[in-house]
Amino acid sequence: MNKKDIAHIRKQFKANNDLLKLHDIFTVYVMKESSEIYHHQSQPFEMLDQDQQELFFQNFKKTLTGQLDEKLFELKFQRNAADSSQLTLHQGLLSDDVEDWKAHMLRIVQKMLTARQYEMDTVITFIRGEYFKPTKKRNDETEESGRDSVYTHPFILCSINTTQDPKKELLFDYVGKEFKYNIVVDPIINLKAPIGGFLFPCFNDHAADVNHILYSSGKANEPDYLFIEDVLNAEEMMTAAEDKIVFEEIVKNVTGDQLNTGTLSNVYEEIHRVIEENEEEDAPKLDYKDVGNVLKQSGVKDVEPEQVETAFKKVINDDKYEIKASNIMPKYTSKSIKIETKVANVSISPQDLSYVRQINFEGKRYLMIEVEEDTVIDGFTMITEAFGEKKE
Repeated sequence: MNKKDIAHIRKQFKANNDLLKLHDIFTVYVMKESSEIYHHQSQPFEMLDQDQQELFFQNFKKTLTGQLDEKLFELKFQRNAADSSQLTLHQGLLSDDVEDWKAHMLRIVQKMLTARQYEMDTVITFIRGEYFKPTKKRNDETEESGRDSVYTHPFILCSINTTQDPKKELLFDYVGKEFKYNIVVDPIINLKAPIGGFLFPCFNDHAADVNHILYSSGKANEPDYLFIEDVLNAEEMMTAAEDKIVFEEIVKNVTGDQLNTGTLSNVYEEIHRVIEENEEEDAPKLDYKDVGNVLKQSGVKDVEPEQVETAFKKVINDDKYEIKASNIMPKYTSKSIKIETKVANVSISPQDLSYVRQINFEGKRYLMIEVEEDTVIDGFTMITEAFGEKKE
């Protein structure tokens, strides 16, 4: 799934939306001490009152929120996995019987409880439904609605949430004119911050892809690999942060661990160009030949394909590996690059990196930033000095 596909299904989670039909919601409460199911219940989603529905809508949106390869990961199922979750979810998706669907979801829960013991009481929520995507946009001239013809996408969505102890509060009773200690023993389910979840199946080019599942992590670049492998039975993947580290180590191997800011600026500009040229397609990937071309185009001299191929083998032990361009590219127009020194920290965008230089003058290193306007510090305009000259 690309970010547009995810954004489209995410925004459907709202009340009175004819592009979304939620059939059933199944909620399972798990005790932390015993890692056993304490209670579970199922009901038609439309039977929830409006306030409850809104809480769950926000929870499901949170589950589907985040950057790809940081919080959201499209995973491929392992082939020939024992007790395959792919098969369990597919059977649950196709089942017309609520009890049968619940039984399949409970199998997923049991795999979760076998894989680990949760630190807090945990609530696992499953919904199944359909969302509808218009085949074309509305035509205002013919008054033809884009919803006259739609793609139908059945799905199962799971969110995992922890519980919180209720707050201890002091209340004032207006009738009895006395202060009272508020005693609440019921745990609060934190629906604002799911710690994980998944969407099955994935959707690509308006078609369901049952060989892939969209996994949601609670924290950026911190996927639960135990959950991915033992519960979902999906293959390992690289996070965006790991992809970036791989790229950096490969470039260091090729360039000897040193680049000037001008060359680094060119590298980012070249990768940005690749991303822009492939914006309508799937996220472009760079193999060792592509990385070599990027470095050559950026001004790195004497770069040979064999040299980059060897770096791939050394860093990741796979000369066929492809790095997602979007994973290694800081946000191009925002101040996403952090330059940290003992004296000061500077934030700058990749497109402005060419204005920064590290220079050596009289045996000392300086960070020099080219500016087009006067520099103002605490309301004072700085006096322009000749390079190396100190004003008294």
